[in-house]
Amino acid sequence: MGRALEPLAFLSPTLILLAVLMVLPIVLVIGYAFMDNVVTNPDPEFVGAANLIQIATDPTFHIALRNTVVFTVVSVLAHMILGLTFAMLLNSKRVSVTSRAVLRAIYVMPWLFTVAVIAVLWRMLLAPSGVINYLLSTNVEWLADPRLALGTVTVINIWAGYPFFMVSLLAGLQGIPGELYEAARVDGASPVQQFLHVTLPQLRQIIVSLLLLDMIWTSAQQFALIWMTTGGGPLSSTEMLSTYTYKLAFDDYEFGLASASAVLVLLVSMVLAFFYVRHEKARES
Repeated sequence: MGRALEPLAFLSPTLILLAVLMVLPIVLVIGYAFMDNVVTNPDPEFVGAANLIQIATDPTFHIALRNTVVFTVVSVLAHMILGLTFAMLLNSKRVSVTSRAVLRAIYVMPWLFTVAVIAVLWRMLLAPSGVINYLLSTNVEWLADPRLALGTVTVINIWAGYPFFMVSLLAGLQGIPGELYEAARVDGASPVQQFLHVTLPQLRQIIVSLLLLDMIWTSAQQFALIWMTTGGGPLSSTEMLSTYTYKLAFDDYEFGLASASAVLVLLVSMVLAFFYVRHEKARES
């Protein structure tokens, strides 16, 4: 019995930290979602699903949900296309070793910056008197125009996130046996046919894993980038579920509604995480 509990004793510090820092906050937020005037009121009342219904019928929530979906789908697809394109370029034997080393350093550079640096850098570049407007000879308010702000922050997120796909897919490309391409060439396959019938099938497991992982990450964890570039504005044009939830809690002090919004985000993330875990298990088996 003592030896059976020995592994648990070694794991207990980590388990306690996980319980205090992750499990307990999640349980509290779920409980707050069913209470009214929680945190600011010493005697909060149980209101059932009223907070969830109010959030689900809030027009601003619908805008935040639509923006989050557009931001996530466009970012994930662009990450995949750019990542695969650059990975294939770096894996090509037609590019010299020196050129590949230089290009690899350039392409990975966005990944080295923190979110704060990325936000400050792009705000300076996109300022009315910044480098982008100077090169284009325009005076566009890229982050202040409601018609352009969502597209602009999406481009920034694409630039910041594609290196993760590139590095992962490059590792996958380097693991494909060369004999498969030789056999395809002997059978008369063109480069396009080799890409469709050799490269993509060999990368399928990695691509699906990256897509699911990036959807979870982009949809729920891009608060810092949005907050530091536009703050969800102008006129809610870049409002995301994360900024919407933050404003409910710390601008309006509606912690019950903010918790209800966070619970809805948690449910979406859990659905995506379920498919990711199931895919990983199928991949391992």
